[in-house]
Amino acid sequence: MIKYNPKNWFKLIFALHKSDTMRMLWKEILYIGAFSALLSFLIIEYATNTKPLHDLVSVYSLVGFVISLLLVFRTNTAYDRWWEGRKKWGCLVNDTRNLAIKISAIVPKGESRDFFCKSIPNFVFASKEHLRKGVHLTELELTAEEFKVFEKKVHVPNVISLQMYQKLQELKSDGKVSEVEYLAIDNNLNALLDSLGACERIRNTPIPFSYSLFLKKFIFIFVTTIPLAFIPSFGYYSIIIAMFLFYVLVSMEVLAEEIEEPFGDDDNDLPTDQLCVKIRENVREIFQVH
Repeated sequence: MIKYNPKNWFKLIFALHKSDTMRMLWKEILYIGAFSALLSFLIIEYATNTKPLHDLVSVYSLVGFVISLLLVFRTNTAYDRWWEGRKKWGCLVNDTRNLAIKISAIVPKGESRDFFCKSIPNFVFASKEHLRKGVHLTELELTAEEFKVFEKKVHVPNVISLQMYQKLQELKSDGKVSEVEYLAIDNNLNALLDSLGACERIRNTPIPFSYSLFLKKFIFIFVTTIPLAFIPSFGYYSIIIAMFLFYVLVSMEVLAEEIEEPFGDDDNDLPTDQLCVKIRENVREIFQVH
């Protein structure tokens, strides 16, 4: 995730990051410019009656209004997915802290405390990569035996959660955790899985294909044909207008595509790597303080 100063807007205008849409679309913008130049040349040099083209301005004004509504809906939907993902990771931060504090205060010092001090951050790191392409076991604090067990599993966060429940049940059976304390810890363990499940829902439910395909075709047809409406009035300046419209409309779609899947490692994705490191630091500090 890119960190920046939103107040320094003049500097941002000239910033060129790899996620900047101008950098991503410059070839396509030139293609649209070349196509518009050819279209302008043919109409200006060979068309004998351009009066019907003047009437297209009102048509494209109406179509432009429709496409703007679609893009607003598309952008808002993508941002909602990004923001919901951020809220769920905020819940993960809070629930891991609450879980660590409760266990640190309830469970006596020993092997069990060390197990939870290791397993809580492991769950978060495993969840981060589970939402991407697969868990990197080298990021987890594992013994050689645990490493062999986890490398055979598909859903590593589930396995870690199961182990924490088994350890908690063992503490309860040994009388080290009361029924009330067990239920209090159980709420936070459940919340971890709930947050992960919500993130999986976001990742596994993209925007419907037919909607995305229609919007792309709509934008393409709109941008490639709009010079017809402007050539009688603006001549070759229609080339610049077409290129600018293409940049604006397609950029909105590209940005929406990038932020609707917020758990990757793109510049505008959520800072899950930093959040995992912060959670591990917080958990270790909590267990060391007690």
